[in-house]
Amino acid sequence: MKRSARASKAKGRRLQNYVRDMLRDVYTQLHPDDIKSQTMGMTGEDIVRTPAAKEVCAFSFECKNVERLQIWKAIEQCETNRPDCSAPAIVFKKNGKEPYVAIPFTVFCDMLQNENERSLSGVQE
Repeated sequence: MKRSARASKAKGRRLQNYVRDMLRDVYTQLHPDDIKSQTMGMTGEDIVRTPAAKEVCAFSFECKNVERLQIWKAIEQCETNRPDCSAPAIVFKKNGKEPYVAIPFTVFCDMLQNENERSLSGVQE
């Protein structure tokens, strides 16, 4: 059954709003207006961050709420829309499943290294 364009946009908007709300919960030091969901149909990042938000969150988000993800197309779109110094992050989900995020493997390894260094510094104290 073919989904209407209106229903597809609403489905995408729900994921964008979910991501926005989760980021606001993580970055409590920011004002809620520092992290916004992009209006559907507008170009650019799906999650709009003010300069203050970009200081603490280095990811540029592309949200895909689809049953069949075209990952390479999503990566290309995210890389095209991101500001120069932001790392691309694709948040994706489908009906009945929780959202996942795809990031470059090097960024993931940097996160693991930071986590490891924090745990090692805690052990040494």
